[in-house]
Amino acid sequence: MARDGHYRVRFRRRREGVTNYYKRKIMIQSGKPRLVIRKSLKHVQAQIVEAEPIGDRILVSAHSLELKKLGWYPHSNIPTAYLIGLLIGYKAKEKGITEVIPDIGLYRPTKGNLLFAALKGAKDAGLEFNLGEEKVPDEDRISGVHISDFATMLEKENPELYKRQFSLYLSAGINPKELSKLFEQVKAKIEQSFGG
Repeated sequence: MARDGHYRVRFRRRREGVTNYYKRKIMIQSGKPRLVIRKSLKHVQAQIVEAEPIGDRILVSAHSLELKKLGWYPHSNIPTAYLIGLLIGYKAKEKGITEVIPDIGLYRPTKGNLLFAALKGAKDAGLEFNLGEEKVPDEDRISGVHISDFATMLEKENPELYKRQFSLYLSAGINPKELSKLFEQVKAKIEQSFGG
């Protein structure tokens, strides 16, 4: 710790590793609303936020729990993230928002990341922003084919492990082996509800 009179305590959110103020300042100076995407162990959330002097104002939001009404089991996985991106994109266009700047926070921008699936969903809904296609997961992962294939393989090899691994899906009445078909149905419902 510095001992001279020039030591300055950093902002609390910077000390806690929650906010990168340098990146935030650049995004705010763009003058565009930010498309903020966050994930937890169980959910994915997207918000379109406008910066104001007293704090951020949320213009539109979408949460993975909203997908329950459409027959999708909310989980923190790539297909859920894509559907949340699609949902926030259509909601934003309905409110007249067409151009945003992506904000993935302090997450590392690794290839195939869940956050890029959400951004791909928002882009497919018609929002305009720069998105490097090389970072986006491939279509099989976005539609949940990898989960369906794994569930099919696991049920054949170890039925007990299959029941444990996919217990939440099974208790919700969802067949994990047909997750990719369910994904297409839910995607179509979202598009139809917004006239897409």
